[in-house]
This record gives sequence, C-alpha cells and structure tokens, in this order.
Amino acid sequence: MNTPLAVTRIGHACQLIEIGETRILTDPWFTETATYHPGEQLATTVAGLGRIDAVVVSHEHYDHCDLDALLDGGFDLSVPLIGPGTVATIARAKGFRDVRAIEAWEATTVGPLVVTATPGEHGVHEVTFVLQAEGRTVFFGGDSLRVPELDTIPDRIGPVDLTILPTNGLCVRPLGMRQFVMDAEQAAGLTAALRPTLAIPHHYAFHSGRLGDRMMTKTDPDPRHYADAVARLAPDIEVRIVLTGERVQVP
Repeated sequence: MNTPLAVTRIGHACQLIEIGETRILTDPWFTETATYHPGEQLATTVAGLGRIDAVVVSHEHYDHCDLDALLDGGFDLSVPLIGPGTVATIARAKGFRDVRAIEAWEATTVGPLVVTATPGEHGVHEVTFVLQAEGRTVFFGGDSLRVPELDTIPDRIGPVDLTILPTNGLCVRPLGMRQFVMDAEQAAGLTAALRPTLAIPHHYAFHSGRLGDRMMTKTDPDPRHYADAVARLAPDIEVRIVLTGERVQVP
C-alpha cells in the first residue's frame, strides 16, 4: 500500500507537500509588492501553515524566497531550510538555524525525507528538487527553464509520482524577450520524459502589474495550454489544474 502523498497549492510556486507525516513547504511567497502580484488568492497565511518539517527554496528571487514573511509570521527558525548556496547565505543572515546548502545532484536528509537538488536555469542561480520519502517521489521545478539533464531523473533516481512544473514561459521585454521560465510546451516535454502518475502546473498566475505586464514581462497565464500539450505528448499522464487551497491526493 502506497504511503499517502498529497499537495496543497498555496499560491504561485508555494506548495505544501505531504509525504506520509512529513510536511514540506516549497518556495515561500506570502506578500506582494507594486511589481510582484501572485494573481490569485493565497490559500493560507504563514501562521496558518501548521507544522512544517522542511522548507525548500529554489532561488533567491523574492517571489520564491519570501523569508521576511516567514519571520514576520512567527515561523520556527529551527526548521531545516534547504536551497543552493545563494539562498543559504540569505537564510543564515535572516537567522534560520538549520540551513542546508546543496547544489545539483547533492542531497540532504530530514528524518525520512531525502531532498536532492537537481539542475535549474533561470537567469540567477537556481536548483530544482526531487523530494523522496517512504517510497514516494516528487519533482518540484521551481520556475526553471527546461534543462535537458532533468530528463535523466528517472534513470538516476527512479520513478516519479508527482511533477510540479512552471508553465508561463516568462520573457523579459527589455532583454529582447529573453525567456527565463519554461513554457507550456517545454514543461509538457519534460513531463513526458519524467512520466509521473500525476502532473500539476504552477507559476502561471503571476503578473507584474498593468504597467509591468506591458513594459517588462510577457507570460502565458493559461495552464490549459500545458494540459493540452501533455495530452498530445503523453496522453496517459493525468494533469490536474489545481485552485489555491485545494488539497490533492496523488494515487
């Protein structure tokens, strides 16, 4: 009988992943600024999270590494925080007491949980993560571009139960429309390579404000484009588009 595996979308790339009794928070973002808008209602506050056993942070951008919100919300600073060296430096300066710096293909453990950093690419230093415990495996893609090395995860680590991938293909207009996040088609290609039991898109509702959307960023806000692409490339893989606050049990 499979260990229970569930995920609750809090908003953007912030997810609460539960593997058995282990509860992992990904890429925390609980506030907004004039140019960073989640584009959707957050499912909870920091205080409403309940017990968290580990935090994984893919990179230092504010909308993925909102450590000030954790501090302001009374988060337990003894909870292990795991990320690349750039994130670890920030977390230590904020007062987090159990900070684990890992880079691509390095791993650390928290109780039964094994967190393996996998490659990422985003314009700043980023890693993605494989989260494993009690026979279940989750791939969390942060907001990375598609990195070809990620296709090797099933061979390196084993079968994947759940993928959580960005799909908005964010491009920066002043940089000649340079792309920084995988788009729906690229995310679908990676999904087909990883062959999860369930695939959930995220990182698509974000926007930069009315002026920012016109002058700075261009994104695809519709996750149905990802679902349609997966249906073409790997029709046997289930895709769920999940509202914030919805808790999904993975078969």
